[in-house]
Amino acid sequence: MTEQTVLISGAGVAGPTLAYWLARAGFRPTVVERAAGLRSSGSPVDVRGPAARVANRMGITAKLREASTSATTLKFVDDAGRRTGRVAMGGDGGIELPRTDLAAILHEAASADAEFVFHDSITELHQDDGGVDVTFERGASRRFDLVIGADGLHSGVRRVAFGPEQAFVEHMGVYIATLPLAEPPADRTSIVMYNSPGRAVAVHPSRGHGIAAFMFRGAAVPGFDHRDSALHKRMLTEAYAGAGWRVPELLERVREADDVYLDSVSRVRMDSWATGRIALAGDAASCVSLFGDGSTLAMAGAFTLAEELGRTPADPASAFQRYETAHRKLVEPKQRNVSTAAALLIPATRRGLAVRNLGTRLLPLVSAARRLVPTRAA
Repeated sequence: MTEQTVLISGAGVAGPTLAYWLARAGFRPTVVERAAGLRSSGSPVDVRGPAARVANRMGITAKLREASTSATTLKFVDDAGRRTGRVAMGGDGGIELPRTDLAAILHEAASADAEFVFHDSITELHQDDGGVDVTFERGASRRFDLVIGADGLHSGVRRVAFGPEQAFVEHMGVYIATLPLAEPPADRTSIVMYNSPGRAVAVHPSRGHGIAAFMFRGAAVPGFDHRDSALHKRMLTEAYAGAGWRVPELLERVREADDVYLDSVSRVRMDSWATGRIALAGDAASCVSLFGDGSTLAMAGAFTLAEELGRTPADPASAFQRYETAHRKLVEPKQRNVSTAAALLIPATRRGLAVRNLGTRLLPLVSAARRLVPTRAA
């Protein structure tokens, strides 16, 4: 049988993982990425559970550990910086590392057997029984046997092949912004988190420098644009007016920053992740951003998709269905828990804050704590 070609949109986490395993299943993968190179977000992400097993089979576990962060504790503080609670982290066998490093390690693993095309994106898809004709923003049109959208929460493939974003993306009442800090925190083993009702700010030591994360409750903003940095700065300034701890200093850094990443905490829900010869993976199919093990789910889902396509390469529809059935079992519990996790880390009232702080001595917040600083969509 002729080697089948697969176009994958997105070179984040799901895309390179899928390319690696598709190549080993006998396919010829091409990865197209809108950015000019690998994404630069250094926000920490987790590789744990099923993703840790995938990484081990890829032979990259040692590299992941070399790039891992040093955070072992989550500390809650008040306006004056006094500790109000503490949670120990780790112990589940997972690896936390900057998303930049994870993407680079996955790209390195896949690049020998996959074509990577940067600074381009898909604008049109036209499929028939034999394949998909793809029009690109910059490059010449090409034809592929299959197309997979692994291009994140704001997936272009999903928009072109399935419909407008608002039909599938649900705002969860929270926004998240991240800002790299030039210097490392004094304590490189602790995430420090400040709360006021409906607002949270965390400083994560990451690797080499800190990351500030702003999480706040808010209704959906009409016409919100996740690429509008000026809008993001205004939203942060308004949301954190009058906040204590280090927040005024961090807001000043926000105002001076060239680029601030801010996005809605969202949940993607779809009746089906495939249509004909086009399918979705990672956050494009089932985003559970902020507290949802996004990178872990992206790697696990990419492996399952490649495995199922390898089983029946001549019948992609059946492979897509088996992949979806299996992977939804991992995704759906995470999607159900988003609101609970938000209530723990971003209590809406002072009473809720007091109960949460007391609960840090009693409740297992570890799984939520390990995903404090979210990433750009996988």
